[in-house]
Amino acid sequence: MGEIVFQKPKSLCDVPLHYCPGCTHGIVHRLVAEAIDELGIEGKTIGVASVGCSVFTYNYFECDMVQAAHGRAPAVATGVKRSDPSKIVFTYQGDGDLASIGTAETVHSAARNENITIIFINNAIYGMTGGQMAPTSLPGQVTQTSPYGRDVNTVGYPVRICEMLSQLEGPSYLERVAVNNVKNVKAAKKAIKKAFQNQVEGKGFSLIEVVSTCPTNWGKTPEKAMEWLEENMLPYYPLGVYKDKYADKEGK
Repeated sequence: MGEIVFQKPKSLCDVPLHYCPGCTHGIVHRLVAEAIDELGIEGKTIGVASVGCSVFTYNYFECDMVQAAHGRAPAVATGVKRSDPSKIVFTYQGDGDLASIGTAETVHSAARNENITIIFINNAIYGMTGGQMAPTSLPGQVTQTSPYGRDVNTVGYPVRICEMLSQLEGPSYLERVAVNNVKNVKAAKKAIKKAFQNQVEGKGFSLIEVVSTCPTNWGKTPEKAMEWLEENMLPYYPLGVYKDKYADKEGK
């Protein structure tokens, strides 16, 4: 019998995912599960599911899960963490949830440096509800509610979450990653694991923004969606660390 070199993370349920072909939610789910496994925290981890395409997150992780109202996941996570600080608490949210109806919860949990971990999926559109313009939709981007392209003169510019939160004194760790190629998947895994490790060490608020695709609502094949992400999203949402409070203190 040969040696097993690759297998499903124990923290990921053995069930089919409901996501569309080419959607990168599945990749991020695996990275989150791998981080939980490697840190040995599955038994004390509690996830908070948001509203959106990721609403069924609670079906995919082998840990306790809580369903939050639309946009309220950081507030729910704050309550869970404060009620039992020994637990490791994370939210999993899309851009419509986190950057629109949940803007206040996101900003103020970061400002308070709540000791939670947020996984933020930015695919520049409302996915579950049919492809409406989101706070992160790009200038000129065509959506169901911007058929002629996003007009910044009437609806404003996209919200860059990492850049915005980096101006606050509170948050400990903010990084934007992508999962469009092997190199970026590895970097995303490292960032997600660090965000959980920070919570284990009591360092405070960590948010990992994952620039992602939505082939269905973008009206593209999975391959073309990846190309569109690389050509349009990554220039507007540059990858990298936007704040690392402890690395800054250590001079790294």
